[in-house]
Amino acid sequence: MTRSSSRSTRALSLSALAVAGALALSACGGGESDAELGTEENPVQLGVVGASEPYWTTYEEAVEAEGIQLDIVDFTEYTQPNPALSEGELDINQFQHIQYLADYNVSAGDDIQPIGATAIYPMGLYSEKYDSVDQIQEGETVIVPNDTVNQARGLLVLQSAGLITLQDGGNASSTPEDIIEEESKVEVSALDAAVTVTSLPDVAAAIVNNDFMGDAGLTPEDAIAQDDPEDPAALPYVNIFATKAEDKDNEVLNKLVEIYQTNQDVLDGAQESAGGSAVFLQTPAAELQESLTTTEEALSNAG
Repeated sequence: MTRSSSRSTRALSLSALAVAGALALSACGGGESDAELGTEENPVQLGVVGASEPYWTTYEEAVEAEGIQLDIVDFTEYTQPNPALSEGELDINQFQHIQYLADYNVSAGDDIQPIGATAIYPMGLYSEKYDSVDQIQEGETVIVPNDTVNQARGLLVLQSAGLITLQDGGNASSTPEDIIEEESKVEVSALDAAVTVTSLPDVAAAIVNNDFMGDAGLTPEDAIAQDDPEDPAALPYVNIFATKAEDKDNEVLNKLVEIYQTNQDVLDGAQESAGGSAVFLQTPAAELQESLTTTEEALSNAG
């Protein structure tokens, strides 16, 4: 991916990451890291996925207008920005929600921390047969994605819609095995997230991941139910800026969060990129960090 900017956005492959890591270590050894973060000598390295979206250019210009030098590093895969942050190739990244970060931290034994919220993109329940959840009949089948991150979230949407009841109220690691059948209205089947939308003609309803919604011609307004951004259960799905734990109080990095949250041109561009589905939030960092800890504990206990 490429974009026009005063700085070149770099798309790094996995092999390039290894080279960049070596260069970063070399630079640190040479004392270049002594320069103040955000200066010409030591610009902030921000990792994102999809830097070709026009609002990232708007954001970069807004940051540099505040006297902070910024390099936006574009990654092609979601698996790349967290390791790059841990290895010192980045100062901060913005591409994931708390649930994704918790899963990474637990599996990698890492301690990356959220320092600011961007937006939540509500996950919706869609149907080709019904216009409302109330029309779904007892015993009908509803589909959720089968991957760890989206499955639990989908189940929580079904529970909030009154279609199922989960053991202990459900959490970020809930699976269909946690459904209390005698207290639930529908049967739940789990399929690959890419095919839940193509299964709509055959079932009462399906949870459709936002990544596949647009390709199917669906909009957020078509959903018959979705998670509530104000519900505490939705907090793990808030998208975040994240840094290494030792940098979470860094003033320059926290200023980057503030600029994103308060610059209307940036927000308008991000909303356009999201197809109108973004709900912007300014959740305090302490609440995000508490949610991360709770989510990590749930994942660890489930494992």
